This record gives sequence, structure tokens and C-alpha cells, in this order.
Amino acid sequence: IPNDSADLVETTRALYVGAGGNLSVLMASGATLNFSGVQAGSILAIRAQRVRATDTTAGQIVGLV
Repeated sequence: IPNDSADLVETTRALYVGAGGNLSVLMASGATLNFSGVQAGSILAIRAQRVRATDTTAGQIVGLV
């Protein structure tokens, strides 16, 4: 569940996006990245420590560790 203040239990190796939209993440490096128009069924190979609620419209997001 996207959250602006709580980190994920584990830093991900990738994120699966089941329902397309925009995605905002806090990376393991501390940088915030915004992905626009992520398609449903996409796997993003990123080390995310948080999926931000602000600017995230994508859904069914699963962290792969």
C-alpha cells in the first residue's frame, strides 16, 4: 500500500505493477523517482524502499525481493 512516510519491510529488487498508472518511489539511494504511464503488467527492476502515495495512481503493486 503506497505510503508517504512508511518504508517497505524490505528494499525491493523490482516492483510489479498490476494496474497501470503513475508511480512515485523513494529509492534505496534516497532519491525520489516518478514514473509516468507505467503499463499494467510491468516489472520495474528498481531498488525501492518506499512506494509513495503522493503522485501514485498505479495499483496492485507488489514488491519483489
